[in-house]
Amino acid sequence: MHMSTTKQLATIKSRAKRPKAILTASRHGKRRLLAAVSRIKKSRLRVLTALENKEVDFEDLAGEFTKNPNRIDELFRGLSEQKPEFKYGCQKLLRILSEKWPSILYPHFNRFAAMLDSENTFIKWGAIIIIGNLAGADVQNKIDAILDQYLAPIKGAVMITAANVIGGAGRIARAKRRLSGKIARAILEVEGANYATQECRNVAIGHAINSLAQFYSWIPEQRMVVEFVRRQLANSRNATRLKAAKFLKENAPGAFAFSGASDLPGMARQV
Repeated sequence: MHMSTTKQLATIKSRAKRPKAILTASRHGKRRLLAAVSRIKKSRLRVLTALENKEVDFEDLAGEFTKNPNRIDELFRGLSEQKPEFKYGCQKLLRILSEKWPSILYPHFNRFAAMLDSENTFIKWGAIIIIGNLAGADVQNKIDAILDQYLAPIKGAVMITAANVIGGAGRIARAKRRLSGKIARAILEVEGANYATQECRNVAIGHAINSLAQFYSWIPEQRMVVEFVRRQLANSRNATRLKAAKFLKENAPGAFAFSGASDLPGMARQV
C-alpha cells in the first residue's frame, strides 16, 4: 500500500528538521561542557589559592573535600602542578584524607595502586603511605591483589622507599590480621636487603622493629621475629639497639632478660 501524500509530506518535513534539532542539542552540550570546565577552573583556583597561604590549616581544608567528594579529582590534578607548594600541598591533603576519612578516598584506590610504579619518588612514597592508611577501608580486599608488589621495595635498593613500605605494611597488618604472617616475613627480609650503605640498612631495621611491634600479637611465627630482634641488640646503630631492647622488654620479657639488654647504655631512657 502506498503512503498517502499527506503522510509523505509530514515525513519529509520531519527529516528536514532533524539537522536543526541536532545542532541545537550540540550547542546545549557545548554550553554545558564549557560551564563544567569553568567550574573546574574556579574550583582549582580556590584550592591553589588556599595552598598559597602559608598559614593554611590543612585538616580544615581536607575536611572541605569530604563535603563534596567529587572535588577530590582536583587534588590528583594538583599532583602535576609545577609549583612545589601546590604539588606537595595536594599530596598532604590526600594523606590527611586517607588518615581521617579513608572511606572517602577508597574509591580512588586503583589510582594510588598505579602510582606504585611511578618513577617519581614523591608520587610513589605518597601512594605507599596512603595505601597503608586505606587498609581499614579495603572492603573489596584490593590490597591482597597488590601486596607482593607493595612489599617488594623492602629488599632494596632505596631505603626511604623501604621505610615507607615497612611503616605502611604494619598498618595493613593491623587492619588485616590474616595477612600478618606474610607481612612479617616480608619485613624480616630487611636484614638482608641491599641498600646504599650498611647504615641505611640499620635505619631500615629500626623501622622494621617498630612496625613489627604494632602487630606482634597476631604474628603466627613469633619466634623468628624475636630472634631477628635479639640479633639487633648487637646492631652498630645505637638507636636501633635501643628499639630492639624496648621491643623485647615489652613483647618477650624472657628473651629480654636472658639477653642482658637491660645493661645497654641508654636503656633507662625513653626509647
